[in-house]
Amino acid sequence: MPDRVARRFRFAILLFVAALLVSTASAQSVKQRPYVVLVSLDGFRYDYAERYNATNLLAIGKAGVAAEGLIPVFPTLTFPNHISIVTGLYPEHHGIVENGFYDPIRKEFYGMGAGAQDGSWYRAKPLWVLAEEQNVKSATMFWPSSDAEIFTIRPSYWKAYDMSFPNEQRIAQVLNWLKLPEAQRPHLVTLYMSDVDAAGHKFGPESAETAAAVQRIDKLVGELWRNLQALNLPINLIVVSDHGMQKVEGFVDIGPFADFKKVKVDDAGVFTLVYAPDSEAAEQMYFALKAKSPKFDVYRRKETPPQWHFSEDLRIGDLIVIAKGPNMIGTEPPSGGVPPLLGEHGFDPAEFPTMKGIFYAVGSNIKPGVRVSPFENVNIFPLITKILGLKNLTRLDGSEKPLAGVYRP
Repeated sequence: MPDRVARRFRFAILLFVAALLVSTASAQSVKQRPYVVLVSLDGFRYDYAERYNATNLLAIGKAGVAAEGLIPVFPTLTFPNHISIVTGLYPEHHGIVENGFYDPIRKEFYGMGAGAQDGSWYRAKPLWVLAEEQNVKSATMFWPSSDAEIFTIRPSYWKAYDMSFPNEQRIAQVLNWLKLPEAQRPHLVTLYMSDVDAAGHKFGPESAETAAAVQRIDKLVGELWRNLQALNLPINLIVVSDHGMQKVEGFVDIGPFADFKKVKVDDAGVFTLVYAPDSEAAEQMYFALKAKSPKFDVYRRKETPPQWHFSEDLRIGDLIVIAKGPNMIGTEPPSGGVPPLLGEHGFDPAEFPTMKGIFYAVGSNIKPGVRVSPFENVNIFPLITKILGLKNLTRLDGSEKPLAGVYRP
């Protein structure tokens, strides 16, 4: 073989080997990318696991990481907190400031589920959008806002929310997604179950019904964990809740103190957002309410407590009227004059420890046997992006620091 032909042959072989190595490395990279299964147990208070002997959750915490409590953002409501968890932002930055609110710019009211029809309500990219943008498949078996098209993107696999869809089938769907062929398999999966929240509202956090709901959900989480382990994949299971639950003692009627017909209001259970037509009307309403009763307080939006992080968005309203003590509040009295619920959330977590939720994690990238102090839920987002190798180029309210000691490469 002439030298020139031999050199060309050797060069071709080298190119082929290099290409094979790159292809193999790429395949290994995809194969080795970890998985995150993020589970939300709505309304699961920080002390429920020990109080009601949730053995599976306690075992997960012992095998991996358990927090002494997860601090929700204010307001401690379902949609603001679920979206803070998956964006790393406070509500004043991601835009969903309450389960229902008025937008003075759009001149529209937002209600739970409205985003499923119009994703423009959301101002931040949740984890599944970030993942899809970076060619990492995601799947959402329910999560508040996950059935919306946000920034023109949806998860690779998703289901429109249906509260009647059985939990057992939700878990089965998660497992089926993770059994897909490798190229089709999602690396980020969310799961949502609301039984504990519903029981806490209806019967109160110390009720037998809430204890039964905790036991029922704990059993399902245990089954999920065992089935995830059987898949032999580098899976990280993270179980959280959006908030806790407080026993309600009374109702505060603020209707007699001011003329609420002149403004738009959103009664949110334990506080009321007031939207005035102009600054003069807002001030009149403020002075009509300020210091008029020991049962509630009123704040101008720009003067809300700093720990709330609840002042930078017009959607918050001009005034926030909030109940003092474990009471509900509204512009009209409830039927019969008694609170409509026995348990409620939405309170300031700095004042009500009962608002704290849970954080348990176990898996290939989670150190075993770690217990962490209570931390804000906006700090979960950086941990998940680190596990999945996602790049986040936007500003965050959350930080890696509170959970830096739980991650292992």
